[in-house]
Amino acid sequence: MAGTVARDEIEVTVLLPCLNEAETLEVCVTKALRALNELGVVGEVLVSDNGSTDGSQEIATKAGARVSHAPIRGYGGALLNGIAEARGKYIIMGDADDSYDLSNLEPFVRELRAGHDVVMGNRFRGGIAAGAMPPLHKYLGNPVLSWLGRRLFGLRNVGDFHCGLRGFNAERIRQLGLCMPGMEFASELVVRAALNKYDIVEVPTTLQPDGRSRPPHLRTWRDGWRHLRFLLVFAPRKTLIWPGAIMFVLGLIGTGILTVGPLSVAGVGFDINTLVYTCLAMLVGAQLLLFGVFALIYGHNEGITNDKQADRWTRLIRFETCTAAGIVMILIGLAGSILAFSAWGSRGFGAQDLGEALRVVLPSSTAIGLGVMVLFAGLFSSLLSLRRVHAPVTSGQQADDEYAATGA
Repeated sequence: MAGTVARDEIEVTVLLPCLNEAETLEVCVTKALRALNELGVVGEVLVSDNGSTDGSQEIATKAGARVSHAPIRGYGGALLNGIAEARGKYIIMGDADDSYDLSNLEPFVRELRAGHDVVMGNRFRGGIAAGAMPPLHKYLGNPVLSWLGRRLFGLRNVGDFHCGLRGFNAERIRQLGLCMPGMEFASELVVRAALNKYDIVEVPTTLQPDGRSRPPHLRTWRDGWRHLRFLLVFAPRKTLIWPGAIMFVLGLIGTGILTVGPLSVAGVGFDINTLVYTCLAMLVGAQLLLFGVFALIYGHNEGITNDKQADRWTRLIRFETCTAAGIVMILIGLAGSILAFSAWGSRGFGAQDLGEALRVVLPSSTAIGLGVMVLFAGLFSSLLSLRRVHAPVTSGQQADDEYAATGA
């Protein structure tokens, strides 16, 4: 087994995160070791222990597994430690509750050997036994989150986004620099693999009721929300940039039309009240758009994503460009404000026609607000890019390339 072979000879590590799994850990280790032997695979079973107090460590060692102590608490913390400590070229991770079929690892090994970076299990294709998955998870949570993952990240061939039995190329996954310590680690792995254009496939697997007498570690609403939040944050184009751009353009068109005068469509009148909301749409849309761009730039500069368009956005909203655009917007707003003030002065600063005054004041104040927002957006964008600007380089040409990429 693993203890009798050199590290570089181990092909597969079966990784089991563990926190007080004394009831089921031995059978999981036994099944995994038997599966590796039957396949003729040189491998090991690694139990990444998260501070168990029920003797799980001793049980794992006696069953033939290697135990590593995870310093970071949480499901993701245990897996991060296990990925770092694994000796195999490939890692197959699964829960230690005896719910996943660790005796049938052949599909995962086969696809990993074929060169795929990530091999996901699909419980819906393989079969979910009665009582193995709560109805809320089976008919709402998992299908909705899987659908959202496919829509946001283009994972058309992944039907079970949160299956806990999955395999991957160890070195490729280490290159991603995964960091989430909680249950959302499962989403982080597949999302960041997708964002970095990794080759992801899916194979059927089964799910049985787990063998523990205590409740599972998973908390439906808390962990479901953490998964949802992670998915939304890591798709800034579809959750921020495009909605923001659409809202801004619609607000701009509406503001331009209503600044000239009232509008009637199919007998419905639109006037100053509508103008208030079109101006608001411009401000909110611009804010969403900028937040999305910041997220895109940050993800690229920190190595979270490999988005080639991030450099283009960095050049577009660099400090100099945003300062110039912001000043122009502020000047336009000030010009409109002066015009409105002059019109008021021509009437002796007395009573005003609020409708006509607001038709100028609202767009003008919105332009000033947008100008200030864009001006400081350039400053913040420059802060996000500082590390990249000052990164060490190896040649004069490379330095020139880095300098040009920042738009400095």
